[in-house]
Amino acid sequence: MDDVVAQMKDKEIARLIVAEEKRQQNGLELIPSENYVSRDIQIAAGSVFTNKYSEGYPKKRYYGGQENTDQVEQLAIDRAKALFGADHANVQPHSGALANAAAFHAWCDYGDTILAMELSHGGHLTHGRPGTVLAEQFNYVRYGMKDVETGEIDYQQLRSLALKHKPKLVLAGFSSFPRELDYAKFHEIADEVGALLVMDMAHIAGLIAGKALKNPFDYGFHMMTTTTHKTLRGPRGGMILTKGKVSSSWRAPEKTMENLPTLVDRKVFPGLQGGPLEHIIAGKAICFYEAAQPAFQLYARQVLANAQALAKAMMQHGFKLVTNGTDNHMVVADVYKSFGLTGREVQDALDKVGLNVNMNVIPDDPLAATKPSGIRLGTPAITTRGLKESDMEQIVLWMQEAIEHRNDDARLAQICNTVQKFSQQFPLPS
Repeated sequence: MDDVVAQMKDKEIARLIVAEEKRQQNGLELIPSENYVSRDIQIAAGSVFTNKYSEGYPKKRYYGGQENTDQVEQLAIDRAKALFGADHANVQPHSGALANAAAFHAWCDYGDTILAMELSHGGHLTHGRPGTVLAEQFNYVRYGMKDVETGEIDYQQLRSLALKHKPKLVLAGFSSFPRELDYAKFHEIADEVGALLVMDMAHIAGLIAGKALKNPFDYGFHMMTTTTHKTLRGPRGGMILTKGKVSSSWRAPEKTMENLPTLVDRKVFPGLQGGPLEHIIAGKAICFYEAAQPAFQLYARQVLANAQALAKAMMQHGFKLVTNGTDNHMVVADVYKSFGLTGREVQDALDKVGLNVNMNVIPDDPLAATKPSGIRLGTPAITTRGLKESDMEQIVLWMQEAIEHRNDDARLAQICNTVQKFSQQFPLPS
């Protein structure tokens, strides 16, 4: 990569690429939605496929010259279906947000009700946060945790809300919830009211692919949306997986469960997007290939083991954790209760020593979202680099020290130097 960057004519961008690679190498990425792609994926994402328009779908394009793009996209589709046990995969969404938008619009009409997780309890912005376009288009009703000490979802509340509001769609999934969902209960409730059952698995897709967590399709879910980065360790992008019958018809089909593949395809293109990014789809295809290898299952299990070790060490060193632990790859800590500091203050302190986390709201947060009570962190990226359970204690000690000495620049510089030396023992994927 250094040789390629050195040949770039735009020296300003070249300098920033080198600087970012150095930043990533010299620190520890603890944000649970981030990861590192393989060299193969980097090559595909920067390949000549970036030059090609390919509106439509394999064998059904609006431009000529598609003999290679068709094969790339079909490989991605077939590999994704096999990896997750889906009947159909749409690999074109540019992001998880667009995947969710397409999924919701494929099934719901304007004003329809969607039952989704309370945002401060772990739901995502695309699950109807006020101020988003999706919140203007659909009526969102919220469910949440019954007990924030354990993370148990209030399934009685979920059922009551479903019976009362008769949602068109029941949405499971989250962006800051450290426990596993009871998919069987979700299916029972959605089935009772005749709702489409959708899982936003963006955060845990890699853990499902690696068989470290349960697959919602095994419990009667109709559709899953996801990003392809995070735990799946692919290029930045989105995907929609469905059950149902794949149809070649371009006519608008009835809104039936069987027609989900066609409904989704039509809503992605031409509904919400134009030309797909075939260079990124090539990276997605490689990602699905890598996730199907036995080594990826070892990786997924190690992500969980590291997260549990991280959570244990944090609790032993004074961090109050939301749900008092984790079942997946992430940890959410109430740093305001732990140290009297906002999540932004802790995030800034840890940034100065090369430990990257993100500030995050906690359930029913009394503070503003711009200066929330919590931080969110996790283990996908550091596990990719080879860290193990025994390293989690040291990370927490550095976190604790950085928080304690947050106003002492000299001490922070010393901690940063120590973190750098440690990080350099674990090279980025190449």
